[in-house]
Amino acid sequence: MSFTHFNDDGRAYMVEVTGKEDTSRTAVAYGTIYMKPETIEAIKQERIKKGDVLCVSQVAGIMGAKKTSEIIPMCHPLMLTGVDLHFKVEKNYIQIEAEVTTIGKTGVEMEALTAVSIATLTIYDMCKAIDKEMVIGDIKLMKKTGGKSGDYLKEDC
Repeated sequence: MSFTHFNDDGRAYMVEVTGKEDTSRTAVAYGTIYMKPETIEAIKQERIKKGDVLCVSQVAGIMGAKKTSEIIPMCHPLMLTGVDLHFKVEKNYIQIEAEVTTIGKTGVEMEALTAVSIATLTIYDMCKAIDKEMVIGDIKLMKKTGGKSGDYLKEDC
């Protein structure tokens, strides 16, 4: 078995993508943060002392997508052409969907997953004073388009 991110000396390196073709690429990821119904109500009524939770989480998710290559070692820095997050607020959880787009030589799956992760962590940070039992989970890639490997759509979406 040969690994793609190791050089001839067996050390990690970032894969060379110069010869790859630029294509339009999209990735959609989901993540969920579970919490007490009272916490959901406090968020809805904007009673969280740190501010508008969903607004701050949205910006944090966008920033997370843009900074992915700085925190995930083998990710290439990408010129993102779009990042958007959507929130589905239910009785005891918030589901976050992040969609990231680019035109480039490598995909944006990691950027979408990072956006969702950072957005859920931001919600946790903003609400931890009233709910330390929150649980972050179900972070997954739902869809990707473009690139040599083609399109992907998670079966259960």
